[in-house]
Amino acid sequence: MLTTRREYFALAGSVALASKLHALPERERRIAEIIRTYEEQGVHRTGTEVDRLSGDWLMAQVRGSGLEPEREMFSLSRIDPIAASVTIGDRKAQGLPLFDGGFTSGDGVRGRLGLLGSDAEIGLTEAAPNTSSAGALGDVRRQNRHRAIVLVTRGGRPGLCPNNAESFLHPFGPPVVQLSSEEKPWLDECVKSHSEALVIAQAGRKSVEAFNVTAVIEGSNKVLAPLVIMTPRSGWWTCASERGGGIACWLESMRALVPSKPVRPVLFVASSGHELGQLGIEIFAERRPKLIKEAHAWIHLGANIGAAQEPGNMIQASDDEMENLLANAMAGSGIRIDRRVPRGTVPGGEAGVVHRGGGRYMSLIGRSALFHNPADRGPDSVDVAAIARFAAVFTAIAKGLASA
Repeated sequence: MLTTRREYFALAGSVALASKLHALPERERRIAEIIRTYEEQGVHRTGTEVDRLSGDWLMAQVRGSGLEPEREMFSLSRIDPIAASVTIGDRKAQGLPLFDGGFTSGDGVRGRLGLLGSDAEIGLTEAAPNTSSAGALGDVRRQNRHRAIVLVTRGGRPGLCPNNAESFLHPFGPPVVQLSSEEKPWLDECVKSHSEALVIAQAGRKSVEAFNVTAVIEGSNKVLAPLVIMTPRSGWWTCASERGGGIACWLESMRALVPSKPVRPVLFVASSGHELGQLGIEIFAERRPKLIKEAHAWIHLGANIGAAQEPGNMIQASDDEMENLLANAMAGSGIRIDRRVPRGTVPGGEAGVVHRGGGRYMSLIGRSALFHNPADRGPDSVDVAAIARFAAVFTAIAKGLASA
């Protein structure tokens, strides 16, 4: 159920919040409004009605900046969970199936609960978001060591923090039900007592259409290679801090570049399908097979930019020049860098597509205690002033790259 604007203000402090927003500088006020509206739309899963309405809203924002957006459609087989639970004795825990694993019938799978890799029919483990294909868990899934797996999600805060379906188009392994971290003490006791568990990971599929939002500034010299600025727009929950900062910086860069009349073309893309193995940007690149290498540069506005809860910043780049350009701009704005991904490492998020294709890129991914958490919502999830500083950094970088 969507939260109305009136309810949002009531929950957040009504008059006090409204007064605070009106007192913000213009850029911060725009950013706060963008993120608030995006969050209010609901759960941003790819190919859903919310995803469609959110894309339509984003296209209206692009028009407001002076560009004509394009809706670039793509097809997918959407997974619609029917039932996902773990029942032991008289207690049932509701969860979410792993979208690139197997599924069960409505009858589910029964068996003894044991630790991952044991001889128990049902394996129990825990993992942080986006690690379900790596390490011991990934190995056990590929080996089909269990009839089903119960995965306790370990986020920065308690809750159900799902893993992205990195192998969405090529699912593997047994059914996996993801549960909130709050269920871990109970499940640990059940392992000690060799309890029998019933695991249900039932889902249906529906052929649907989703779309990327794109726009182009032609540039005064159309023969020059384009600058590409990309950010994801989909995710598991309302994604206020996960996606909001990137979308706001994307729009602010567009707003600044349109009147600056850049020399080279600038291509903007906000992709759906992020939580499904970055499906949208993969399709975007496939339809433009020469773009990854031929683009002048790619700017990836990743997750958690300007998050307020336990924030941090990680730089990913194709080469020293790209890394230094971003690092120096951040330092000049007083923004700290917590980690630099070693050169040659496949970067996280949509930048991975550019890296594997041999393109030139810079990428920023933030940190947030609310990453993939259903509680990623409300004004306390983001630092609007920090997002405004990031927006200024990326705007300045984009102007420089688009004029080179």
